[in-house]
Amino acid sequence: MASIAFGGSSSEDALRPYEEARERAAVKAITLGSIRWFLRLASALEPLLSRPQTLAEEVRALLVVSAHQIEYSRNVPQATVHAAVDATRLLKHARASSLLNAVLRRFVAERVGLLEHADRSLETRTAHPSWLVQSLRRSWPAELEQILEANNVHPPLVLRVDLSRRSAADYVGELAGAGLQGHAMGWTPAAVWLERPVSVHTLPLFREGVVSVQDAGAQLAAGLLDVQPGMRVLDACAAPGGKTGHLAESAPEASELVAVEVDEARLGRVRENLERLRRRATLLRGDLREPATFWDGRPFERILVDAPCSSTGVIRRHPDIKLLRRSSDIPQFAATQLEILRGAFRLLAPGGRLVYSTCSLLPEENEEVVSRLLIAESSARVALMPAADRLAPGATARPVGIQLLPGAQAATDGFYYACLEKTTAGT
Repeated sequence: MASIAFGGSSSEDALRPYEEARERAAVKAITLGSIRWFLRLASALEPLLSRPQTLAEEVRALLVVSAHQIEYSRNVPQATVHAAVDATRLLKHARASSLLNAVLRRFVAERVGLLEHADRSLETRTAHPSWLVQSLRRSWPAELEQILEANNVHPPLVLRVDLSRRSAADYVGELAGAGLQGHAMGWTPAAVWLERPVSVHTLPLFREGVVSVQDAGAQLAAGLLDVQPGMRVLDACAAPGGKTGHLAESAPEASELVAVEVDEARLGRVRENLERLRRRATLLRGDLREPATFWDGRPFERILVDAPCSSTGVIRRHPDIKLLRRSSDIPQFAATQLEILRGAFRLLAPGGRLVYSTCSLLPEENEEVVSRLLIAESSARVALMPAADRLAPGATARPVGIQLLPGAQAATDGFYYACLEKTTAGT
Protein backbone atom coordinates (compact mmCIF):
# COMPACT_ATOMS: atom_id res chain seq x y z
CA MET A 1 0.00 0.00 0.00
CA ALA A 2 1.25 3.51 -0.88
CA SER A 3 2.01 6.10 1.77
CA ILE A 4 -0.94 8.23 2.77
CA ALA A 5 1.11 11.37 3.26
CA PHE A 6 0.80 13.97 0.49
CA GLY A 7 3.23 16.85 0.65
CA GLY A 8 3.56 16.62 4.42
CA SER A 9 3.29 14.50 7.51
CA SER A 10 0.61 11.97 8.38
CA SER A 11 -0.81 10.54 11.60
CA GLU A 12 1.47 7.53 11.07
CA ASP A 13 4.49 9.85 11.12
CA ALA A 14 3.19 11.73 14.16
CA LEU A 15 2.66 8.51 16.13
CA ARG A 16 6.06 7.02 15.35
CA PRO A 17 7.81 8.60 18.40
CA TYR A 18 5.28 6.75 20.60
CA GLU A 19 6.10 3.34 19.08
CA GLU A 20 7.48 1.91 22.31
CA ALA A 21 5.67 4.19 24.78
CA ARG A 22 3.28 2.71 27.33
CA GLU A 23 0.68 5.35 26.47
CA ARG A 24 0.83 4.63 22.72
CA ALA A 25 -2.61 2.97 22.62
CA ALA A 26 -4.29 5.94 24.30
CA VAL A 27 -2.43 8.50 22.18
CA LYS A 28 -3.29 6.58 19.02
CA ALA A 29 -6.97 6.26 19.95
CA ILE A 30 -7.31 9.98 20.71
CA THR A 31 -5.34 11.01 17.62
CA LEU A 32 -7.13 8.80 15.11
CA GLY A 33 -10.54 9.35 16.70
CA SER A 34 -10.16 13.13 16.57
CA ILE A 35 -9.03 12.97 12.95
CA ARG A 36 -11.79 10.51 12.02
CA TRP A 37 -14.50 12.86 13.29
CA PHE A 38 -12.68 16.17 12.72
CA LEU A 39 -15.02 17.51 10.02
CA ARG A 40 -18.11 16.73 12.09
CA LEU A 41 -16.76 18.18 15.33
CA ALA A 42 -15.25 21.28 13.72
CA SER A 43 -18.60 22.01 12.10
CA ALA A 44 -20.44 21.61 15.43
CA LEU A 45 -17.97 23.92 17.19
CA GLU A 46 -18.06 26.66 14.56
CA PRO A 47 -21.29 28.38 15.78
CA LEU A 48 -19.60 28.87 19.16
CA LEU A 49 -16.72 30.85 17.65
CA SER A 50 -17.14 34.46 16.60
CA ARG A 51 -14.03 34.43 14.37
CA PRO A 52 -12.97 30.82 13.77
CA GLN A 53 -10.64 31.81 10.96
CA THR A 54 -8.42 33.72 13.40
CA LEU A 55 -7.77 30.77 15.69
CA ALA A 56 -4.24 29.39 15.80
CA GLU A 57 -4.11 25.91 14.26
CA GLU A 58 -2.95 24.39 17.55
CA VAL A 59 -5.90 25.90 19.43
CA ARG A 60 -8.37 24.75 16.80
CA ALA A 61 -6.93 21.25 16.96
CA LEU A 62 -7.12 21.28 20.75
CA LEU A 63 -10.79 22.27 20.58
CA VAL A 64 -11.57 19.37 18.25
CA VAL A 65 -9.57 16.85 20.32
CA SER A 66 -11.41 18.02 23.43
CA ALA A 67 -14.78 17.84 21.71
CA HIS A 68 -13.92 14.31 20.59
CA GLN A 69 -13.18 13.29 24.18
CA ILE A 70 -16.41 14.88 25.37
CA GLU A 71 -18.55 13.24 22.70
CA TYR A 72 -16.89 9.87 22.09
CA SER A 73 -15.06 8.90 25.29
CA ARG A 74 -16.23 7.93 28.75
CA ASN A 75 -14.20 10.69 30.38
CA VAL A 76 -16.01 13.16 32.63
CA PRO A 77 -16.65 16.19 30.36
CA GLN A 78 -15.61 18.71 33.02
CA ALA A 79 -12.28 16.91 33.48
CA THR A 80 -11.70 17.14 29.74
CA VAL A 81 -12.38 20.89 29.81
CA HIS A 82 -9.91 21.40 32.67
CA ALA A 83 -7.25 19.34 30.89
CA ALA A 84 -7.75 21.32 27.68
CA VAL A 85 -7.35 24.63 29.50
CA ASP A 86 -4.08 23.37 31.01
CA ALA A 87 -2.95 22.25 27.56
CA THR A 88 -3.16 25.80 26.18
CA ARG A 89 -0.21 26.68 28.38
CA LEU A 90 1.78 23.66 27.24
CA LEU A 91 1.09 24.73 23.65
CA LYS A 92 2.19 28.28 24.51
CA HIS A 93 -1.24 29.70 23.77
CA ALA A 94 -2.19 30.63 27.34
CA ARG A 95 -4.07 33.70 26.10
CA ALA A 96 -6.57 31.37 24.44
CA SER A 97 -7.39 29.55 27.70
CA SER A 98 -10.44 31.70 28.54
CA LEU A 99 -11.86 31.34 25.04
CA LEU A 100 -11.28 27.60 25.02
CA ASN A 101 -12.84 27.20 28.46
CA ALA A 102 -15.96 29.12 27.43
CA VAL A 103 -16.37 27.34 24.10
CA LEU A 104 -15.98 23.86 25.56
CA ARG A 105 -18.38 24.54 28.44
CA ARG A 106 -20.98 25.64 25.91
CA PHE A 107 -20.25 22.56 23.81
CA VAL A 108 -20.83 20.32 26.83
CA ALA A 109 -24.17 22.03 27.51
CA GLU A 110 -25.39 22.37 23.90
CA ARG A 111 -23.69 19.53 22.02
CA VAL A 112 -26.86 17.55 21.25
CA GLY A 113 -28.39 20.47 19.36
CA LEU A 114 -25.08 21.50 17.80
CA LEU A 115 -24.43 18.01 16.45
CA GLU A 116 -28.00 17.57 15.24
CA HIS A 117 -27.62 20.75 13.22
CA ALA A 118 -24.27 19.68 11.81
CA ASP A 119 -25.62 16.22 10.94
CA ARG A 120 -28.21 17.58 8.51
CA SER A 121 -25.50 17.30 5.86
CA LEU A 122 -24.37 13.79 4.83
CA GLU A 123 -20.82 15.07 4.44
CA THR A 124 -20.71 16.50 7.96
CA ARG A 125 -22.60 13.63 9.59
CA THR A 126 -20.10 11.13 8.19
CA ALA A 127 -17.12 13.52 8.51
CA HIS A 128 -16.08 13.29 4.85
CA PRO A 129 -15.02 16.15 2.56
CA SER A 130 -17.61 17.18 -0.02
CA TRP A 131 -15.39 16.40 -3.00
CA LEU A 132 -14.94 12.80 -1.87
CA VAL A 133 -18.64 12.24 -1.16
CA GLN A 134 -19.46 13.58 -4.63
CA SER A 135 -16.84 11.36 -6.26
CA LEU A 136 -18.08 8.27 -4.43
CA ARG A 137 -21.70 9.12 -5.25
CA ARG A 138 -20.84 9.22 -8.96
CA SER A 139 -18.94 5.94 -8.85
CA TRP A 140 -20.87 3.99 -6.20
CA PRO A 141 -24.37 5.49 -5.84
CA ALA A 142 -25.97 2.37 -4.35
CA GLU A 143 -23.06 1.67 -2.02
CA LEU A 144 -22.34 5.27 -0.97
CA GLU A 145 -23.67 5.22 2.60
CA GLN A 146 -22.20 1.76 3.23
CA ILE A 147 -18.75 3.05 2.20
CA LEU A 148 -19.01 6.21 4.31
CA GLU A 149 -20.13 4.20 7.32
CA ALA A 150 -17.36 1.62 6.85
CA ASN A 151 -14.76 4.38 6.70
CA ASN A 152 -15.63 5.41 10.27
CA VAL A 153 -15.53 1.93 11.79
CA HIS A 154 -12.45 0.77 13.68
CA PRO A 155 -10.66 -1.67 11.34
CA PRO A 156 -10.13 -5.31 12.26
CA LEU A 157 -6.67 -6.71 12.88
CA VAL A 158 -6.05 -9.25 10.13
CA LEU A 159 -2.91 -11.34 10.02
CA ARG A 160 -1.09 -13.20 7.26
CA VAL A 161 0.42 -16.53 8.24
CA ASP A 162 3.51 -17.84 6.44
CA LEU A 163 1.92 -21.02 5.12
CA SER A 164 5.32 -22.65 4.56
CA ARG A 165 5.77 -22.61 8.36
CA ARG A 166 2.21 -22.85 9.79
CA SER A 167 -1.32 -23.32 8.52
CA ALA A 168 -3.90 -20.67 9.38
CA ALA A 169 -5.75 -23.26 11.51
CA ASP A 170 -2.56 -24.11 13.41
CA TYR A 171 -1.90 -20.44 14.07
CA VAL A 172 -5.42 -19.97 15.42
CA GLY A 173 -4.45 -22.65 17.92
CA GLU A 174 -1.27 -20.71 18.79
CA LEU A 175 -3.43 -17.64 19.44
CA ALA A 176 -5.77 -19.61 21.69
CA GLY A 177 -2.78 -20.81 23.69
CA ALA A 178 -1.83 -17.17 24.26
CA GLY A 179 -5.37 -16.28 25.36
CA LEU A 180 -6.29 -14.61 22.06
CA GLN A 181 -9.30 -15.41 19.89
CA GLY A 182 -8.75 -15.65 16.14
CA HIS A 183 -10.54 -17.13 13.14
CA ALA A 184 -9.22 -18.34 9.78
CA MET A 185 -10.99 -16.30 7.11
CA GLY A 186 -11.12 -19.18 4.65
CA TRP A 187 -11.57 -17.39 1.34
CA THR A 188 -7.91 -16.36 1.35
CA PRO A 189 -5.83 -19.18 2.84
CA ALA A 190 -3.26 -17.28 4.92
CA ALA A 191 -5.63 -14.78 6.58
CA VAL A 192 -6.52 -14.89 10.27
CA TRP A 193 -8.86 -12.34 11.85
CA LEU A 194 -8.48 -11.39 15.52
CA GLU A 195 -11.60 -10.70 17.54
CA ARG A 196 -9.78 -8.04 19.56
CA PRO A 197 -6.87 -6.02 18.18
CA VAL A 198 -3.67 -6.23 20.25
CA SER A 199 -0.11 -4.97 19.97
CA VAL A 200 1.82 -6.98 17.40
CA HIS A 201 4.50 -7.55 20.01
CA THR A 202 2.07 -9.75 21.96
CA LEU A 203 1.30 -11.97 18.96
CA PRO A 204 2.77 -15.49 19.08
CA LEU A 205 5.64 -15.95 16.61
CA PHE A 206 5.49 -12.36 15.30
CA ARG A 207 9.13 -11.65 16.09
CA GLU A 208 10.07 -14.96 14.43
CA GLY A 209 8.40 -13.83 11.21
CA VAL A 210 5.73 -16.52 11.09
CA VAL A 211 2.93 -13.97 11.05
CA SER A 212 2.48 -10.42 9.70
CA VAL A 213 -0.23 -7.80 9.80
CA GLN A 214 -1.89 -7.52 6.38
CA ASP A 215 -5.49 -6.92 5.33
CA ALA A 216 -7.15 -9.92 3.68
CA GLY A 217 -7.81 -7.90 0.53
CA ALA A 218 -4.12 -7.07 0.20
CA GLN A 219 -3.30 -10.76 0.48
CA LEU A 220 -4.96 -11.45 -2.87
CA ALA A 221 -2.09 -9.92 -4.85
CA ALA A 222 0.32 -12.85 -4.48
CA GLY A 223 -2.25 -15.39 -5.66
CA LEU A 224 -3.26 -13.28 -8.66
CA LEU A 225 0.37 -13.03 -9.72
CA ASP A 226 0.59 -16.85 -9.92
CA VAL A 227 4.38 -17.17 -9.70
CA GLN A 228 5.77 -20.43 -11.13
CA PRO A 229 9.19 -22.06 -10.51
CA GLY A 230 12.12 -20.30 -12.16
CA MET A 231 10.30 -17.05 -12.86
CA ARG A 232 11.81 -13.62 -12.42
CA VAL A 233 9.42 -11.49 -10.36
CA LEU A 234 9.32 -7.71 -9.88
CA ASP A 235 7.52 -6.02 -7.00
CA ALA A 236 7.30 -2.41 -8.15
CA CYS A 237 6.60 0.39 -5.64
CA ALA A 238 7.40 -2.19 -2.98
CA ALA A 239 7.33 -0.20 0.30
CA PRO A 240 6.51 -0.85 3.04
CA GLY A 241 7.05 -4.47 2.02
CA GLY A 242 3.88 -6.34 2.96
CA LYS A 243 3.31 -7.71 -0.52
CA THR A 244 7.05 -8.26 -1.03
CA GLY A 245 7.08 -10.44 2.08
CA HIS A 246 4.01 -12.37 0.93
CA LEU A 247 5.59 -12.99 -2.49
CA ALA A 248 8.80 -14.17 -0.81
CA GLU A 249 6.79 -16.55 1.39
CA SER A 250 4.64 -17.98 -1.40
CA ALA A 251 6.93 -18.00 -4.45
CA PRO A 252 8.78 -21.22 -5.33
CA GLU A 253 12.39 -21.33 -4.14
CA ALA A 254 13.85 -21.22 -7.65
CA SER A 255 12.18 -17.92 -8.45
CA GLU A 256 14.02 -14.58 -8.32
CA LEU A 257 12.30 -11.73 -6.49
CA VAL A 258 13.30 -8.11 -7.13
CA ALA A 259 11.73 -5.27 -5.11
CA VAL A 260 12.03 -1.68 -6.32
CA GLU A 261 11.25 1.53 -4.44
CA VAL A 262 12.06 5.09 -5.40
CA ASP A 263 12.74 6.30 -1.85
CA GLU A 264 15.76 5.01 0.08
CA ALA A 265 14.12 5.37 3.51
CA ARG A 266 11.05 3.43 2.37
CA LEU A 267 13.29 0.80 0.81
CA GLY A 268 14.80 0.43 4.27
CA ARG A 269 11.37 -0.50 5.62
CA VAL A 270 11.11 -3.27 3.01
CA ARG A 271 14.50 -4.54 4.17
CA GLU A 272 13.43 -4.52 7.82
CA ASN A 273 10.26 -6.45 7.03
CA LEU A 274 12.14 -9.09 5.06
CA GLU A 275 14.69 -9.48 7.86
CA ARG A 276 11.93 -10.16 10.38
CA LEU A 277 10.33 -12.65 7.99
CA ARG A 278 13.74 -14.29 7.38
CA ARG A 279 13.19 -13.96 3.65
CA ARG A 280 15.34 -12.63 0.84
CA ALA A 281 14.82 -10.42 -2.20
CA THR A 282 17.02 -8.18 -4.32
CA LEU A 283 16.26 -4.62 -3.20
CA LEU A 284 16.87 -1.82 -5.68
CA ARG A 285 16.31 1.90 -5.51
CA GLY A 286 14.79 3.08 -8.76
CA ASP A 287 11.94 4.85 -10.52
CA LEU A 288 9.59 2.74 -12.63
CA ARG A 289 9.03 5.77 -14.85
CA GLU A 290 12.74 5.63 -15.69
CA PRO A 291 13.68 1.92 -15.80
CA ALA A 292 17.29 2.76 -16.65
CA THR A 293 17.70 3.82 -12.99
CA PHE A 294 17.65 0.16 -11.91
CA TRP A 295 16.90 -2.33 -14.73
CA ASP A 296 19.59 -4.71 -15.97
CA GLY A 297 17.79 -5.42 -19.26
CA ARG A 298 16.47 -8.87 -18.30
CA PRO A 299 12.65 -9.07 -18.51
CA PHE A 300 10.37 -10.26 -15.75
CA GLU A 301 7.77 -13.03 -16.16
CA ARG A 302 5.68 -11.60 -13.32
CA ILE A 303 5.28 -7.96 -12.20
CA LEU A 304 3.23 -6.50 -9.37
CA VAL A 305 2.46 -2.78 -9.65
CA ASP A 306 1.00 -1.66 -6.33
CA ALA A 307 0.70 1.93 -7.48
CA PRO A 308 0.78 5.05 -5.29
CA CYS A 309 -2.78 6.31 -5.04
CA SER A 310 -5.29 8.40 -3.08
CA SER A 311 -5.69 5.54 -0.56
CA THR A 312 -9.44 6.20 -0.44
CA GLY A 313 -10.03 2.49 0.19
CA VAL A 314 -8.17 2.48 3.53
CA ILE A 315 -9.67 5.53 5.25
CA ARG A 316 -10.82 3.43 8.20
CA ARG A 317 -7.14 2.69 8.93
CA HIS A 318 -5.83 6.13 7.97
CA PRO A 319 -8.58 8.69 8.62
CA ASP A 320 -6.22 11.59 7.92
CA ILE A 321 -6.77 10.83 4.22
CA LYS A 322 -10.02 12.79 4.66
CA LEU A 323 -8.00 15.87 5.57
CA LEU A 324 -4.89 15.39 3.44
CA ARG A 325 -6.47 14.61 0.09
CA ARG A 326 -7.89 17.15 -2.37
CA SER A 327 -9.90 16.57 -5.54
CA SER A 328 -7.00 18.06 -7.51
CA ASP A 329 -4.76 15.21 -6.30
CA ILE A 330 -6.64 12.55 -8.27
CA PRO A 331 -5.59 13.59 -11.81
CA GLN A 332 -1.99 13.84 -10.55
CA PHE A 333 -2.15 10.33 -9.13
CA ALA A 334 -3.74 8.97 -12.31
CA ALA A 335 -1.03 10.48 -14.50
CA THR A 336 1.72 9.04 -12.29
CA GLN A 337 0.00 5.65 -12.16
CA LEU A 338 -0.13 5.46 -15.95
CA GLU A 339 3.54 6.41 -16.23
CA ILE A 340 4.52 3.75 -13.72
CA LEU A 341 2.27 1.14 -15.33
CA ARG A 342 3.66 1.80 -18.81
CA GLY A 343 7.21 1.72 -17.49
CA ALA A 344 6.59 -1.59 -15.73
CA PHE A 345 4.82 -3.11 -18.72
CA ARG A 346 7.89 -2.53 -20.86
CA LEU A 347 9.87 -4.75 -18.45
CA LEU A 348 7.38 -7.63 -18.81
CA ALA A 349 8.45 -10.67 -20.80
CA PRO A 350 6.28 -11.79 -23.74
CA GLY A 351 3.61 -14.08 -22.29
CA GLY A 352 4.24 -12.58 -18.86
CA ARG A 353 1.63 -11.46 -16.34
CA LEU A 354 1.28 -8.06 -14.63
CA VAL A 355 -1.04 -7.37 -11.69
CA TYR A 356 -2.08 -3.74 -11.23
CA SER A 357 -3.32 -2.88 -7.75
CA THR A 358 -4.39 0.19 -5.79
CA CYS A 359 -6.13 0.84 -2.48
CA SER A 360 -8.36 3.42 -4.16
CA LEU A 361 -12.13 3.35 -4.73
CA LEU A 362 -12.03 5.87 -7.58
CA PRO A 363 -12.29 4.61 -11.19
CA GLU A 364 -9.99 7.42 -12.36
CA GLU A 365 -7.13 5.62 -10.59
CA ASN A 366 -8.26 2.10 -11.40
CA GLU A 367 -10.03 0.83 -14.50
CA GLU A 368 -9.55 4.11 -16.35
CA VAL A 369 -5.76 3.90 -15.92
CA VAL A 370 -5.75 0.29 -17.12
CA SER A 371 -7.96 1.18 -20.09
CA ARG A 372 -5.55 3.94 -21.08
CA LEU A 373 -2.67 1.47 -20.94
CA LEU A 374 -4.54 -0.97 -23.18
CA ILE A 375 -4.97 1.80 -25.76
CA ALA A 376 -1.36 2.95 -25.51
CA GLU A 377 0.32 -0.50 -25.59
CA SER A 378 -0.67 -2.68 -28.53
CA SER A 379 0.86 -5.79 -26.96
CA ALA A 380 -1.18 -5.45 -23.76
CA ARG A 381 -4.39 -7.34 -23.15
CA VAL A 382 -6.56 -8.24 -20.19
CA ALA A 383 -5.56 -11.56 -18.61
CA LEU A 384 -7.91 -14.06 -17.05
CA MET A 385 -8.57 -13.69 -13.34
CA PRO A 386 -11.14 -15.26 -11.01
CA ALA A 387 -14.71 -14.01 -11.19
CA ALA A 388 -15.48 -11.34 -8.60
CA ASP A 389 -17.61 -13.61 -6.43
CA ARG A 390 -14.84 -16.24 -6.38
CA LEU A 391 -12.05 -13.77 -5.65
CA ALA A 392 -13.59 -12.41 -2.44
CA PRO A 393 -17.06 -12.16 -0.88
CA GLY A 394 -18.62 -8.86 -1.84
CA ALA A 395 -16.12 -8.11 -4.64
CA THR A 396 -17.52 -6.27 -7.66
CA ALA A 397 -16.64 -6.73 -11.33
CA ARG A 398 -15.68 -3.50 -13.10
CA PRO A 399 -15.38 -2.76 -16.85
CA VAL A 400 -11.75 -3.84 -16.39
CA GLY A 401 -10.69 -5.61 -13.21
CA ILE A 402 -12.33 -6.18 -9.83
CA GLN A 403 -13.06 -3.85 -6.89
CA LEU A 404 -13.30 -4.67 -3.20
CA LEU A 405 -15.18 -2.16 -1.07
CA PRO A 406 -14.30 -1.43 2.56
CA GLY A 407 -16.30 -3.28 5.15
CA ALA A 408 -18.35 -5.29 2.67
CA GLN A 409 -19.13 -8.97 3.15
CA ALA A 410 -15.46 -9.92 3.25
CA ALA A 411 -14.65 -7.25 5.89
CA THR A 412 -11.67 -6.03 3.86
CA ASP A 413 -10.25 -2.64 3.05
CA GLY A 414 -10.97 -1.22 -0.39
CA PHE A 415 -8.73 -2.61 -3.15
CA TYR A 416 -8.71 -2.70 -6.94
CA TYR A 417 -7.06 -5.45 -8.99
CA ALA A 418 -6.56 -5.96 -12.71
CA CYS A 419 -4.49 -8.63 -14.47
CA LEU A 420 -2.70 -7.94 -17.76
CA GLU A 421 -0.44 -9.91 -20.07
CA LYS A 422 1.95 -9.15 -22.92
CA THR A 423 1.18 -10.87 -26.20
CA THR A 424 4.34 -10.00 -28.19
CA ALA A 425 7.81 -8.67 -27.53
CA GLY A 426 6.52 -5.13 -28.04
CA THR A 427 8.66 -2.14 -27.11
